[in-house]
Amino acid sequence: MDTQNPSAPSRAQSRLAAKNTRTGGGLIHENTPHTTRFTVIGNHLAQHQELSLLAIGLAVHIQSLPKGARVCIKTLAARFPEGTTRIAAALRELEAHGYLRRERERVPGGRIVTRTISCNQPGRSHAQNDPAPPRKKRTATARRPLPAVPQPAYPAPTLLRTATDLLTDLRRHDPRLLLSAHDTAHLAPGVAAWLERDVTPTAVRHALTTDLPPEPLCRPASLLAHRLTTQLPPPPPFTPPPTVRHPLQTCEGCDRAFRSPTPGTCRDCRTALATAV
Repeated sequence: MDTQNPSAPSRAQSRLAAKNTRTGGGLIHENTPHTTRFTVIGNHLAQHQELSLLAIGLAVHIQSLPKGARVCIKTLAARFPEGTTRIAAALRELEAHGYLRRERERVPGGRIVTRTISCNQPGRSHAQNDPAPPRKKRTATARRPLPAVPQPAYPAPTLLRTATDLLTDLRRHDPRLLLSAHDTAHLAPGVAAWLERDVTPTAVRHALTTDLPPEPLCRPASLLAHRLTTQLPPPPPFTPPPTVRHPLQTCEGCDRAFRSPTPGTCRDCRTALATAV
């Protein structure tokens, strides 16, 4: 049985198209079959009633790309003239209608990346074309525990208070770093370990907030715990205490000069006095 092409015009349509051609109106298809470098696009996408023209064109472009191609907003904005704002809006349209999914995944080393899944038939699985089962939400009790963080040698209350205040203030630098009370208590000893090594609060804040990934942070406390552990600076070099040099004093017993913080007798006079007694 021949495969039917829903886009192919019927005989009646062909006669109507020919008539319209003579009168100057209507659409005519001049189709040449593709044998290489082509992508099959469903009419449900090409003729979608709710998607914008930019979203439809962007979906067609994404479906034509090979596996592993980069389709982040910056990459698409560099490829097309529409700019990041319009491209981001078009991607949200495609997500809302099921043509696109973006999932965050942790890769070896602790970094979080975004996987983009292009769906040529939204709502159908790749294997059986059945409706995809709803994804189960992970409950709070099922979340993995946070990674361990460095511990200070002397966890003084003042040091932990400074560390807690620093973590609480991170949300002012990046709203994605809003931490719960539980996560803050877990991370505070790690920050205290940095402060204990003569690292200023400004330097700690810079290390925790610089070069964050552009995508939403699924679990910011886990990222901060990883940075506190892997970027922990070494202890400061040992500095011997300065040598105290006392002023010269005149011995009250022999008038000889000797160094002492207070006036009195020299060591020899003190020894002779002790022996005489």
